[in-house]
Amino acid sequence: MSSPTLDQRLAARAFGVASPVMFQRWSDLVFLHWRWDADELQRRLPPGLFIDRYEGGAWLGIVPFFMERVRPRGLPPVPLLSWFEELNVRTYVHDERGVPGVWFFSLDCNQSLAVCVARTLFGLPYFHARMSARRGAEGIYYKCRRRSESGTSVFDYQLDLQTRRAEPGTLDFFLVERYVLFANTARGLRIGRVQHVPYPLCTATLTEYDQRSLIWDGFTPVTRAPDHLIGSRGVDVRIGALAKL
Repeated sequence: MSSPTLDQRLAARAFGVASPVMFQRWSDLVFLHWRWDADELQRRLPPGLFIDRYEGGAWLGIVPFFMERVRPRGLPPVPLLSWFEELNVRTYVHDERGVPGVWFFSLDCNQSLAVCVARTLFGLPYFHARMSARRGAEGIYYKCRRRSESGTSVFDYQLDLQTRRAEPGTLDFFLVERYVLFANTARGLRIGRVQHVPYPLCTATLTEYDQRSLIWDGFTPVTRAPDHLIGSRGVDVRIGALAKL
């Protein structure tokens, strides 16, 4: 099945979320991506989803970042509950209509309530993890250890202050400008939409990283550095409820 057109990708961004169920901020993200075998990724998708490709290639990513000011609609953020770390392993997909989105293989999180809510209400593969991070002038030092798994994943990265927007049609745009997630729930495949301004992107520098989270998800890691690396200081996000495709 053909990948979505640029018009379809722009339409997904413009769709918006009229009645959000949650608000949050995603901060200090670093996107590590590798070209990956499309057939391997496709075998791990539920029926009804198809690997999205850029110039024929499929991609697998690791994204550590900070969740901030997380709150349901109608309630304020709560100290100790609304700020935490999260790390996801993801690929890019589309449905039969050509709607492009994200498929998560895992989302590690150090906020137990968030893990329970996301698993129950959104059907997403969240995992309890011990995580910590230090942000300072020298950069960001980020650690994640999933419960029941061995080893600790470490990311030491710096984000440049100068920002830019992804140009439609570029690889940057393909990888980061995603406004739809798909989830395989007990009621079947569902779609969820998010709304935010286009990411302010910046150059990211990695001092240390690993692919341990790929191993936790059953992938065989590769020996090369990321094929694509970029960062963002973050965006404010409106989260919509899951809906039928």
